[in-house]
Amino acid sequence: MTFNFRAIRAIFIFELGRSRRTLLQRLVSPIVSTMLYIVVFGAAIGQNISSIDGVSYGAFIVPGLVMLILLTQSIVDASFGIYFPRFTGTVYELLSAPVSLLEILIGYVGFAALKSMLLGLVILGTSSLFVPIKIAHPVLMLLFLFLTAITFSLLGFIIGIWADGFEKLQVIPSLVITPLTFLGGTFYSTTALPPVWEMITRLNPVFYLISGLRWSFFEIADTNVFVSLGVNLTFLFACIVLVSWMYSSGYRLRE
Repeated sequence: MTFNFRAIRAIFIFELGRSRRTLLQRLVSPIVSTMLYIVVFGAAIGQNISSIDGVSYGAFIVPGLVMLILLTQSIVDASFGIYFPRFTGTVYELLSAPVSLLEILIGYVGFAALKSMLLGLVILGTSSLFVPIKIAHPVLMLLFLFLTAITFSLLGFIIGIWADGFEKLQVIPSLVITPLTFLGGTFYSTTALPPVWEMITRLNPVFYLISGLRWSFFEIADTNVFVSLGVNLTFLFACIVLVSWMYSSGYRLRE
């Protein structure tokens, strides 16, 4: 199997040009938000919670904040990336070109995942200026970031195909992903919850992503790290299947 690297490069260059126009906004906004979370929550709650499992509260919330930025940015970038060709009608040129689904995904999803991963690392570096952070397993951390970025970029690609208006592009990130992240143990350990709420939290898939990433930092987690990897890979497989069906059936692509 040979890849059409020219097509992949063209998609990358186009997405890079589109992102450069909003680079300052996309970079500054998450950094400022992260600083506010650390300062506000660290000052307000950190005074009453000195540490969780031997980790300072300020450092404890960092993996959750990195995951929050990673999830939302992956979805937003990938969804806008494929929605604009649909909106302008240039998607028909893409579909008629000698470009496979895999090459399209490498272009759009790969760029969105790479950008969100870099942004997540920037957030991590910014956080280290405010709280001491120790990464026990850096390779595992990068693996979690990579798998999560790819998975939710695929989800964003799906949303970009499904959406029939700009407002729908914001529904999933703002009304679904952000609440799930806040309720997935970003700012607390689920072991401190009553049994009923702890059981409900374990139904939240984002909980396993945050828990797995936190284990790669501090070797503490509310669930087994292999379970976290399994949930991530399962969601990744489901997204691949759904994207393949959308492309092969022409769902909202050939209308």
